[in-house]
Amino acid sequence: MQPTFQWVMHLPHEFILFSRLGRTDAAFSNLHDAGRLDIVHECIVASLFLSHGLRRNVTFHAVLNGPPNPPLHIQINGETLYDVRTDVDTWQNILRKVIAGKSHPGITHSKTSFETLLKSKAKNHKMYILEESGKNITETALADNAVFVLGDHIGLPKKAETFALRFGEKFSLGKQPYLAASCITIINYLLDTQS
Repeated sequence: MQPTFQWVMHLPHEFILFSRLGRTDAAFSNLHDAGRLDIVHECIVASLFLSHGLRRNVTFHAVLNGPPNPPLHIQINGETLYDVRTDVDTWQNILRKVIAGKSHPGITHSKTSFETLLKSKAKNHKMYILEESGKNITETALADNAVFVLGDHIGLPKKAETFALRFGEKFSLGKQPYLAASCITIINYLLDTQS
């Protein structure tokens, strides 16, 4: 008798991280001092990496709004990303290279603003804006092609949040404030179990 396999289809989804201070040139010695690009690194790892694998169904966006030339939109496509590891040194080199305008497989950069990115995504995606005061996300069935919008260690600026709420509504992981990367891990888990 042949064994039967159950194929699990993982829902495609995207994360958009608003980085208030993320440096927009390559003149930095480490990610922490580059406007907290270490948080961007942590969120990339949480979004895209499994143990010994990549989430090919996920796209991660970081919009950097720090000096000297904001905004800078970095997009990482799990489907085409390769030649990567999870460690800080690898991503420090990749981010420095991409911010300097060079290419890496699966990663693109542009001058797209947070507002322009949200507008374009809202045409074909359900938008979830993560905020502690929102509706509990565990009480709703998450949509296909969802986009989850979150801020860095300080959270979304009020103006950015107000703009985002034109295209989606607030959802919460509970009253406890989690690190941005932890929020992403929880959402990936919820989507994995929903799949």
